[in-house]
Amino acid sequence: MERNVLGGQLEGCSLDPVTGWFRDGSCRTGPDDLGSHTICAVMTAEFLAHQRAIGNDLSTARPEFHFPGLSPGERWCVTAPNWLRAHRDGAAAPVVLAATNERVLDIVPLAILRGHAVDVPDDPGALGQA
Repeated sequence: MERNVLGGQLEGCSLDPVTGWFRDGSCRTGPDDLGSHTICAVMTAEFLAHQRAIGNDLSTARPEFHFPGLSPGERWCVTAPNWLRAHRDGAAAPVVLAATNERVLDIVPLAILRGHAVDVPDDPGALGQA
């Protein structure tokens, strides 16, 4: 079982469109995932434009790779290095921490991810309270 950056079970990122290195809806990873598709990000126009500018066009459909092309508001497992580059350039997409694989912490510090989080309160312990 893979874990998220909060230490819990890795939650799904998106089934519409179906994302993930394994195209199973989650940001699971493995030894063949050289790009580390471990960050569950919510697409924004700014992030998509940044990715296109660095040669990673996420907006255009590529049926031969089973890639639908993304629009703002959709979630997608993006590569840690490209997300970090977007962060450094001021164009990072929001991050769903519960669906972001803990393996990303080898590349991106948790404090940076938390700064872009869209799914948890300041006190993650409150998630377990009714």
